[in-house]
Amino acid sequence: MNILWTPWRLKFILGGKPDKCVLCSKPQESKDRENYILHRGEQCYIMLNLYPYTNGHIMVVPYCHEADITRLDGETLREMMRFTQASVAAVTKAMKPTGFNLGMNMGRFAGAGIDDHLHMHLVPRWSGDANFMTVLGGTRLIPEELDSTYDRLLPALEQELSK
Repeated sequence: MNILWTPWRLKFILGGKPDKCVLCSKPQESKDRENYILHRGEQCYIMLNLYPYTNGHIMVVPYCHEADITRLDGETLREMMRFTQASVAAVTKAMKPTGFNLGMNMGRFAGAGIDDHLHMHLVPRWSGDANFMTVLGGTRLIPEELDSTYDRLLPALEQELSK
């Protein structure tokens, strides 16, 4: 049996499940740093993933509560792509990954953890990031706290979006 210490997940496990969509409620709060919201636009916002696959795992989220990309309007789609492009540039500048996985999971059976609110995932990758823990233990190690990642990415993202 593999046992890993992940104390930051206890709040999620023991906490009550939200009555409404977390991706709708977070931008309604005025706690961007606590919610790891890096940028707010007209149609979308950018935030760190609370349970990242790797350090720098970002989500670009439309404000509208929609599960199907075919129902998003052109303005929302354009801003999602502009924010995704800026996020790739900012993460590249701040964290120097050697590649990225970009994508959306539409529907629970496609792997969506929040299946009723579409969002774009940006996952930085590094040569060798699938180490023995991943390959043999089926376990990912995230070496940097979200607060540190937030502090590193915020100025780089602001700079990219101001271009």
